[in-house]
Amino acid sequence: MFSSLKGFTSNINSNYTVAQHTTSTAGPWKIYDATNKKTKKPCSVFVFEKKSLDAHGSSLSRSSAAAFKRTTEEVVERLKKEASSLARLRHPSVLELVEPVEDTRGGGLQFATEPVTASLADLLAQKDDQERSGGVGGRSSRYVTEEADGTRRRRDLEIDELEIQKGLLQVSKALEFLHETAGLVHGNLTPEAILVNSKSDWKISGLGFCSPPENSTKPTSVQPISLSEVLNLDSRLPKFVQLNLNYTSPDFVLDNNLNPSADMFSLGLLCVALYNSPHRSPIEANASVSAYKRLFNSSSTVPNLQNDFLASRPLPRDLSAHVLPRLITRRAAQRMTAKEFQESEYFDNILVSTIRFLDGFPAKTPNEKASFMKGLNKVLPSFPKSVMERKILPALLEELKERDLLSLILQNIFKIIELLPSSKRAFSEKVRPRLKEVFVLLAKPQQAQEKDPARDAGLMVVLENTNAIANNCNGKEFKDDILPILVVAFESPTPALVDVAMRGLPVILPVLDFSTIKNELFPVVAAVFSKTNSLAIKVRGLQAFVILCGGTNDPSGGDDGLDGFGVEKKKTSSSSALDKYTMQEKIVPLIKAIKTKEPAVAMAALSVLRVVGDVADADFVAMDILPVMWHMSLGPLLDLKQFQSFMELIKTLSRRVEEEQTKKLQELSAGASGNGRALENEDFMAFGGVTGTAFETANGAAEDDFESLVKGKPSVHSSDPMDAGWDAAPAGARASSPPVKSSTAPAFSWSTPSPTTAAANSGGGSVGVIKAQSTFRTVTPDLGRFESLTPSATQFSQPLQPANSTSSTITSPQIPTANPWASAAAPMPPPTSSISSMSIGMDQQRPQMTSGPSSFSLAPPPSASSSTPTGFSLPPPPGGPQRNASSSSFGGSSGFGQPSAFGTASTSSLSSIGSMMGSTAGTGMAAMRPMNSGMGMNSMNSMNKMAGMNSMMGSSNTTGMGMGMTMTGQQQQPQKPAANSKSGLDKYESLI
Repeated sequence: MFSSLKGFTSNINSNYTVAQHTTSTAGPWKIYDATNKKTKKPCSVFVFEKKSLDAHGSSLSRSSAAAFKRTTEEVVERLKKEASSLARLRHPSVLELVEPVEDTRGGGLQFATEPVTASLADLLAQKDDQERSGGVGGRSSRYVTEEADGTRRRRDLEIDELEIQKGLLQVSKALEFLHETAGLVHGNLTPEAILVNSKSDWKISGLGFCSPPENSTKPTSVQPISLSEVLNLDSRLPKFVQLNLNYTSPDFVLDNNLNPSADMFSLGLLCVALYNSPHRSPIEANASVSAYKRLFNSSSTVPNLQNDFLASRPLPRDLSAHVLPRLITRRAAQRMTAKEFQESEYFDNILVSTIRFLDGFPAKTPNEKASFMKGLNKVLPSFPKSVMERKILPALLEELKERDLLSLILQNIFKIIELLPSSKRAFSEKVRPRLKEVFVLLAKPQQAQEKDPARDAGLMVVLENTNAIANNCNGKEFKDDILPILVVAFESPTPALVDVAMRGLPVILPVLDFSTIKNELFPVVAAVFSKTNSLAIKVRGLQAFVILCGGTNDPSGGDDGLDGFGVEKKKTSSSSALDKYTMQEKIVPLIKAIKTKEPAVAMAALSVLRVVGDVADADFVAMDILPVMWHMSLGPLLDLKQFQSFMELIKTLSRRVEEEQTKKLQELSAGASGNGRALENEDFMAFGGVTGTAFETANGAAEDDFESLVKGKPSVHSSDPMDAGWDAAPAGARASSPPVKSSTAPAFSWSTPSPTTAAANSGGGSVGVIKAQSTFRTVTPDLGRFESLTPSATQFSQPLQPANSTSSTITSPQIPTANPWASAAAPMPPPTSSISSMSIGMDQQRPQMTSGPSSFSLAPPPSASSSTPTGFSLPPPPGGPQRNASSSSFGGSSGFGQPSAFGTASTSSLSSIGSMMGSTAGTGMAAMRPMNSGMGMNSMNSMNKMAGMNSMMGSSNTTGMGMGMTMTGQQQQPQKPAANSKSGLDKYESLI
């Protein structure tokens, strides 16, 4: 800051924040911008530095120095008098004093006043620079001002015709106050004594030479001046601390007469200087009294009507013809007074009259105020921009306290904002804080719930100008100051205000950020939508939801007069729209809660659901949105076109759900196919087989994995039928057999049950029956564990009996039915007398065992319900009717009762039979050798073991071989057995 204030404690330095740089000068004073630390109100600080005087007397002698010191002390006292006089005078056209004058550390002075932009002298100097650089219409004059935080900006200042008229009118009012009310004479009315404040008002200052006039009877505390002392100019002092003879009346210099008319002569010279180029007085005395006197000795050097008042430019006709001749005149009695000056033809125009009416606005009647505000809107475009911004706009903002005129005043305020080129600055600095103060800060909470016609009318004007507000403030300013006003409008009990507030959302949203929209604006709109009983507000709320979700209520782009008040709307960006969660969890439930069936509400809700449906998840659309739409579409008041609109959107959203769900399932199917194809015919009601006998193919195990595991040898797949396992089925039977669903546990039985029993006893099963997809496998027995085959009796001693290893319940024997392999008329064969026939035939008549199930149970006979052949069963003949298979002929007319007597019996069963039957059992065992492939013997080792067993059984092998060959031939080719064809045993005779 300035050096004189550094380190010096004073009231101004303690309570005010003073800028570092000067904004202007006024005579000996330097002007600084300042701000009150407590109230934050701006002001200006005037500082006089005494060292500006000391510099002029530094080279004087000792005697002259003493005289100079006395002179400087007189100057300081005169300047102190100037500030003191401001404290005694209170008038709108006199500079207002905020802090009284005080001494500085360097012997100077300082005081604080209302905010001041510049002095008139500085403005005229800037105007001269402008005209010299570019002539009329050149660069506008600008002044740099510094804020309290150190930021600097430029102010536009203009001096045009209206500005001059307005300023002169204000100066004349100040003179009228001094002359008639205060009883003082200014004495030094110059451009340096006139200051322009922040409202562009001209204020009088520079009262260092003011004095009561001669022979004045009005009491005053101002000490009179001595004209002889004042006119004794000291050349050693700066000119700006002495009387300026260029604007001094001849009454002082020539007549030595101190009267109020002298100020009117100075006012006339000031008028000519305002229009002159350069802007100087027509009298140039050069601070010399003798030079001044010489100028008045000749009429040619004195300004008058004949020489156009020595002006370098043409003066306004009214001013030169009617005003100046009565101001710049030698005789004081012929001069007009300050009041007469205000009533002259010079101020007789609509613009000046408007300003004069506005200055006296508080004293007008309510009807006059209302009429003035209605007509002001038409006159505003004629005003200069500077006058509108600095004079009219602040005056209108001050009058916002008139609640009855709130709407009219706001209309003019927004008109000025529209006309100003620097509207953003004016709105941000002046209008926006005032609007918040009027509608939010000064409003009582209970007033928001009550109807106030004056306030509602003002709010309506603000809402209608939302676009202008959004264009002239940033997001933070809008959120802090304007959004609270909009919330007041949303919560207003007046439906018209709520309607207009919701229509302004397309303009509001682009200015706000996402967090503010979601957390502050949307809850207010949702609350209004939920609580309102007005059908129009319900519809408008739904339209507001569309805007909040990023949509538009006018897809065609037409103007229905309801969106944005006829102004250009800003496109809602995705960043200012609500998120998907809020749409799904907040907006859709509000639509579900709608009770009314009105078509207007339903169609507005359809618009909301259309926007939400484009963003929401597919499952949410299916489970939440589509049911709501179906419910609304069936409303009884909808017409055909409206119903079709619902159906169109329902179909569109349904297709979207279908496509996304299909895509999802396809992706899941593609992922599952990598781990193995699912079984298409899998019975999900099946519970699997018995533990230890079932192998699931889903786990990737092959059928021969277990055998390879227990034998410790790698599995080798071979096409040789001799390599087949015990449970391998013939190729023909396996290829042609359909899948059989059987998950029941197998049961052991010596005889094959009848079809009736097999059908009824579904819990039984056979190891020879293969489940679909090879779910079951027979376990290859360990032949090494067989005991030695020592018969307990001779073959003729007693009939064959099963071992009583387990207790069982004996049921009645099953009566065999017709043989499916014989002809229809073939009778039952008589029982054979051979021991083999007896041993095998007894199985047919042996009672059925009902003990617990065994893994080596016999398979049920082929029937209509279960005809799948296994490795141990005979396939049905190709052609011919399906007969009961309770018994079969062995070689045509054999007495064997069951076709599976050898085909399905386990190795352990055959071993037991062989031990009891002696050599006859060998016949049955030898009969099994040609059926290696059907018995599931999948290694040559097993065949060798069986061959060894046959060699010990005697000479009955030939008979068993013949029987086996007959049965094998009957099994593979039941209709045409080849007489000369070799059996399976002959083919592998060398192995035996």
